[in-house]
Amino acid sequence: MLETSARLLRLLALLQARRDRTGPELAERLGVSTRTVRADVDRLRRLGYRVDATTGSAGGYRLEAGSAMPPLLLDDEEAVAVAVGLRAAASGSVAGIEETSLRALAKLEQTMPSRLRRRIDVLRSATVSAAAAGPAVDAAVLTAVAEAAHRREQLRFDYLDRSGEETRRRAEPHRLVYTGRRWYLLAWDVDRSDWRTFRADRIRPRTPNGPRFAPREPPEDAVAHVLRGLGRTAWRHPARIRLHVPAEAAADRLPPGSGLIEPAGAGECLWETGADSLRDLALFAASLDLPFTVEEPAALREELRALAERLLRA
Repeated sequence: MLETSARLLRLLALLQARRDRTGPELAERLGVSTRTVRADVDRLRRLGYRVDATTGSAGGYRLEAGSAMPPLLLDDEEAVAVAVGLRAAASGSVAGIEETSLRALAKLEQTMPSRLRRRIDVLRSATVSAAAAGPAVDAAVLTAVAEAAHRREQLRFDYLDRSGEETRRRAEPHRLVYTGRRWYLLAWDVDRSDWRTFRADRIRPRTPNGPRFAPREPPEDAVAHVLRGLGRTAWRHPARIRLHVPAEAAADRLPPGSGLIEPAGAGECLWETGADSLRDLALFAASLDLPFTVEEPAALREELRALAERLLRA
């Protein structure tokens, strides 16, 4: 009986690891006959697992989604990866999942062998996060937006803009983009007939969704489009700064979500960025310890000049 139970767990792990498995393949991996595999599959079905069988030369077994969440069998690397991901989610930017993530993590670590718990503890004690805290986004909002994008249904929502004014919008959602601090939605604004970037924490979806739409591609990669848009619209003072270092060197120094970096000639790059305060942007640019030239706006050059004079007086 113990041998049969162990074999069932191995069979379940094989079916969970890959979508389709043939009978002879499973029999070889388990060291049994195909007849025994069929009997074990029937046992799994009686335990509530949906295992579909197909016939023919390409036939085999497939573990399908059921009505309830079955136990998952994870190898060592998968278990560590899930634990690290849950711990990150517990302190992340999606509101409402912190407690759920901690509960799931507690269940996972409780069943882990000591060698895996030690690996996770070592990783946790040696790791710190440099990510800046951003506004939390309701998980239900992200789910609703992602579902509308998947179904290609027009999203209807109330949106709170930067000035605090609430507007009603209709958009065809394309991608959710996470910059490391904030969540953004890249979508085709139906009423403005143009691509727009919306902060997800300011979106309040309305139901039901609008009509289905034919997907369209933005003029560039979704992440690049969002980062470029942040420099133009997300901040009160957009700026263009030429950094006299290669784009790769600039990317190593600039935090995610600070703007778009593009190569601009030999050993230089353009940084499209911005801020709600020119003084803050001047201080940040100076703190990078990179050679740079402000191309626009002129007011940022004046702010840097005033900063330099204050520093000289000090």
